[in-house]
Amino acid sequence: MKYEIGNRIRKYREERRISQVQLAQRLGVSNSRVSNWEQGINRPDADILADICRALDVSPSELLNVKLSCDEFSEHEKKLIRAYRSKEDLQKAVDILLGIEKDENI
Repeated sequence: MKYEIGNRIRKYREERRISQVQLAQRLGVSNSRVSNWEQGINRPDADILADICRALDVSPSELLNVKLSCDEFSEHEKKLIRAYRSKEDLQKAVDILLGIEKDENI
């Protein structure tokens, strides 16, 4: 069985230009352990997932590929999302203000 989380660890690590050795050092594990995760040989234990998220500056939902349901957003957050979606002409300005790069693949 090949674990999929390794692909996401590699993706975020490479996006941040962090080597396997550097990530391993940040996590206090061997680089072979990081390599095994990325190859899908095994997966990280639950107790280290938060450390991986911090080291890669990624949310747990992104790392685990878990999509949030609308029920998890506050009413204010829902209102912001609706407003953002309805103002296409302002989206680029908002993205710039928030320091968010638009990913054309999404």
